[in-house]
Amino acid sequence: MPTQSGTITNEWQAFWLAIGFLTRIPIPVRINYSQQLMNQCSLYFPMVGLMLGALYAGLFALLSLAWSPLTCILLVLCFHLFITGAFHEDGLADSMDALGGGYTLEKRLEIMKDSRIGTYGTAALVMALALKAALLLDTSNIWLALLVMPAISRITPLLLMAFMPYVTDPEKSKSKPVAESFSRRRLLVSGLFTALVAFLFSLWIPGLWLAALTAIITVALLWGWYLQRQLGGYTGDTLGASVVFCELVLLLGI
Repeated sequence: MPTQSGTITNEWQAFWLAIGFLTRIPIPVRINYSQQLMNQCSLYFPMVGLMLGALYAGLFALLSLAWSPLTCILLVLCFHLFITGAFHEDGLADSMDALGGGYTLEKRLEIMKDSRIGTYGTAALVMALALKAALLLDTSNIWLALLVMPAISRITPLLLMAFMPYVTDPEKSKSKPVAESFSRRRLLVSGLFTALVAFLFSLWIPGLWLAALTAIITVALLWGWYLQRQLGGYTGDTLGASVVFCELVLLLGI
């Protein structure tokens, strides 16, 4: 039975592992890596999202001293792609290539593993980034939208992991250890954190909580339903795509 000290140590390592999994930020602590720890780290995805949001919002505020809002948004998006390694955008491109160009389950999974990007993936990626920039420009509080958007959107893949089966080659998937035996109890904790963020910042963005709830449920249900029909479950790439979709639906709402 783990001691309280051991539990705190595991959670501390899980937090930093979540940062290392979702970003390029160096991990300053030693991680006793295990599949269980990878599974535990998913609890902190929305928290890592809020940290990223704070970086985006701060950078936007700093850049705004010199350049126009559109220029600042594009520079922030460039920073986002760098600091995350285009992690979720890569998932979006691979998902669109596979679902657009594959006519059997085996072919879709094969295309998803291909590191090359095709027409469907390129079109989806360009349109997603362009729409994201346009929607941010339309918001009345750009820096607040940049702050909360990454936290709220990262609850969606956790919902998919909790209620759908995992499909793909486990030996070649980065997301397999996270998805394995995903804890719904930890999902509840992540959900409560995300709800707190949405309600807190509704003081400055009226209706944020409703936009957040709508975005999360809409993407989880529709994207999840589509994936169940096309793949019989989810893959790591489709989880990344769900984050991008949730961000866009959230921005449409606010």
